[in-house]
Amino acid sequence: MSFENYHQVIAALQDYDKCRMCIAGAADDTVLQAVREAKKADLVDFVLVGDEERIWRLAMTASLNLQGMEIINIKDPVEAAAHAVELTSKGKADILMKGMVNSADFLRAVLSPEGGLRTDRILSHLAVYEIPGYYRLIYMSDGGLNVEPDLGQKQAILENAVEFLQALGLEKPRAAILTANEKVNPKVQSTVDAWELKQKAAAGEIHGVVVDGPMALDVAISQDAAVHKGLESPVAGRADLLIVPNIEAGNLLGKAIIYFASGKMAGLVLGAKKPVILTSRNEPSSGKMASIALAAYSIVRNR
Repeated sequence: MSFENYHQVIAALQDYDKCRMCIAGAADDTVLQAVREAKKADLVDFVLVGDEERIWRLAMTASLNLQGMEIINIKDPVEAAAHAVELTSKGKADILMKGMVNSADFLRAVLSPEGGLRTDRILSHLAVYEIPGYYRLIYMSDGGLNVEPDLGQKQAILENAVEFLQALGLEKPRAAILTANEKVNPKVQSTVDAWELKQKAAAGEIHGVVVDGPMALDVAISQDAAVHKGLESPVAGRADLLIVPNIEAGNLLGKAIIYFASGKMAGLVLGAKKPVILTSRNEPSSGKMASIALAAYSIVRNR
């Protein structure tokens, strides 16, 4: 299923029983604002882990009614992250979210062998953009975690993203492996990697996805651009998923969407046993709520 916007994701959740989300370091104003909005929309149930006194105080400021929510009082952010990871890994929650915890400490808890969420896969970041004037949500990876992935890591990033998109209902998403253009150049490693990923998918080494690359951004998202360049591809102009060559390209593309095109972003970390929501401190509550909705839908649709 292809969603046009976040509102459709939120509406689709109403057809399912709610899942549960645990927030590590919940004493954060924008996080609690997102909790308030998610509670109004009846998206998920919450477990809040953090400084209970501060949670109550910030909740009052945010006009959030905490009645019926489980709150676990742990003041130290590192300990709160470790406890939230443990609760999620033991099935007390379906989704883990970062609150007022340093990102490195939070990811260290997620990757800790004792925490129970770690798998043998790499963690990767998936960004989801709602862009004014564009007809559907577009997915991009990895502009948040892996700095300069090699071919094997790019395959793992692609597979993480495909698994999540399939959980959302996109049975066979189309993935464009982005580079500067469509020609393989031995001096430009990203074009070589893109070609290799395409060949791996064609050989059945990567399942459940249509892959093409190397491919420039305009060709990936615009059929007019593909026609103008004389390119025929099942992905050109119809890409669901954009795989960027490195973190710099993903970061620049994401910020250009947000600041030049007034796009809205949701973000998740994939590769753990449960979906993990890791947003920046300045991410608005609407972005956090969109991340919650996407993570929740990926869970409830597949129960």
